[in-house]
Amino acid sequence: MDLEIDEKARAFRDEVRGWLADNVPRQPLPSFDTAEGFARHREWEAKLADARLSVVSWPREFGGRDASLLEWVLFEEEYYAAGAPGRVSQNGIFMLAPTLFSHGTDEQRRRVLPKMARGEEVWAQAWSEPEAGSDIAALRSTATRTEGGWLLSGQKTWSSRATYADRAFGLFRSDPESKRHKGLTYFMIDLRADGVRVRPIPQLDGEPGFAEIFLDEVFVPDADVIGEPGNGWRVAMTTANNERGLSLRSPGRFLAAADRLVEQWSRTGDPADTALAHRVADAWIGARAYQLYTFGTVSRLEAGGELGPESSVNKLFWSHLDVDLHETALDLLGPEAELRGERSWADGWLFSLAGPIYGGTDQIQRNTVAERLLGLPRGDR
Repeated sequence: MDLEIDEKARAFRDEVRGWLADNVPRQPLPSFDTAEGFARHREWEAKLADARLSVVSWPREFGGRDASLLEWVLFEEEYYAAGAPGRVSQNGIFMLAPTLFSHGTDEQRRRVLPKMARGEEVWAQAWSEPEAGSDIAALRSTATRTEGGWLLSGQKTWSSRATYADRAFGLFRSDPESKRHKGLTYFMIDLRADGVRVRPIPQLDGEPGFAEIFLDEVFVPDADVIGEPGNGWRVAMTTANNERGLSLRSPGRFLAAADRLVEQWSRTGDPADTALAHRVADAWIGARAYQLYTFGTVSRLEAGGELGPESSVNKLFWSHLDVDLHETALDLLGPEAELRGERSWADGWLFSLAGPIYGGTDQIQRNTVAERLLGLPRGDR
């Protein structure tokens, strides 16, 4: 693991820190799970793109800076430390984009990535189905060959950002005789196309952060197939590994939250409550441990390695760190936390509870660790 930050990376970090200090909105933007907030966050993505800071690790031809992975991690740390707006484009830039870099065509990358970088096209996930959640290989939505493309039919659910998004990506069964991981094809879908119906799903706070997508013979051209037809599972693993591993949950998010927690303890904590003090310390240590783990992942990737099944270990760690950190904050604040103007901790806690579910449940992650990392036999299912 290389923990050295060279002069180039330090200069980049300082530039990012200065730009964020000058440009991060003084007041938080409305939630991007509202129409107004979605539009405001889309504008923020365009502002980032103008400074070439929306996708720093991408090649310059697509709006990036060719930043190294280390520089990307440093950018994320500065971004969260500055309290910058959430990334409404995260499904696209952190999940679909790596898939396109690995499996897409030059034409697809030229057509899709610049608009994604600017927030002109915001992407939703179209993975889960009513009977295929973490076990995505059980999906039933179909893709039928037609002239010049495919007709997609079926239902997707728990589709993040789909309520207001422009497009979606996901798997469909293109071989009706196939089972499980075989005969699947990976598509990009226009959510404004004929035959698409999007039904919002309200969350606990009443905002539609998710939606169901119903498709009735929706035409998708061959140009919007990623990878070879029937080989979608292999393509999808690139997306899944990025969701569960390095890209979606950078250390910056947890480092910033842990620092906030320590500050909260210094203001309101009771030194006599050693048990709670230890939990605060554990959260801070956990965030730093995750940072070091990520530096190790960066070193491995820059040496030519790949994000493989190890990403399931990563996903298990950060999802439970998130829950523990926010529960500690609420216990520190006491039963009147929401009434004391600390709504951000309560909102963060509610969101953290989804971490052990989305991107693959804990049970699925532990199966992956057991079978693919530890070499244990598959159990009866």
